Amino acid sequence: MSIVTVSDKGQVVIPAAIRRDLGIKPGTELEFELEGSSIRVSLKHSVEAAQLESGYGMLKAKPARRKPRRLSSFDAAAELRKSAKE
Repeated sequence: MSIVTVSDKGQVVIPAAIRRDLGIKPGTELEFELEGSSIRVSLKHSVEAAQLESGYGMLKAKPARRKPRRLSSFDAAAELRKSAKE
């Protein structure tokens, strides 16, 4: 059993061993239920880390015309803005 202290904002730190055993990571949703004078905490939803490959094909570049394209000249933010306007 672990004992934790509630902060001024009502926050508590879940002990690392419990987070590890239950797979609680940033973004995991927890559900709180009041049962008499006890609080029941349940995992509501778990977030898995995104893989780099999951973003494949999100951005499309126009074909090069005269000179070859270089990765250093590619501006991802500008391409996202262009695709958002379309």
